[in-house]
Amino acid sequence: MKKEETYIDNTVNYIKKNLQKGYNKESLKWALMNQGKPRMEVEKAFRQAEAELAQDAQRARQQQASMAPPPMIEPIQEEPKRGFLSRLFGL
Repeated sequence: MKKEETYIDNTVNYIKKNLQKGYNKESLKWALMNQGKPRMEVEKAFRQAEAELAQDAQRARQQQASMAPPPMIEPIQEEPKRGFLSRLFGL
């Protein structure tokens, strides 16, 4: 039983690594099946890899949100309005 878990874990790690590199699912599925891995185990590994990637993404978003400083909002300071003659003569 332990050998099967390691086998699946290795396949999951392979899938995660190559998905992050930008390969699409279908090409990875065909590559794994052409290497002799059974279709059911490949699909099981894909489900597990997608679940782990989703959890990793959620943790990263939470960590990034907790690290971001609160936005600094400064009040807008308006210059007092000057009359026409003040603007014209620079008073």
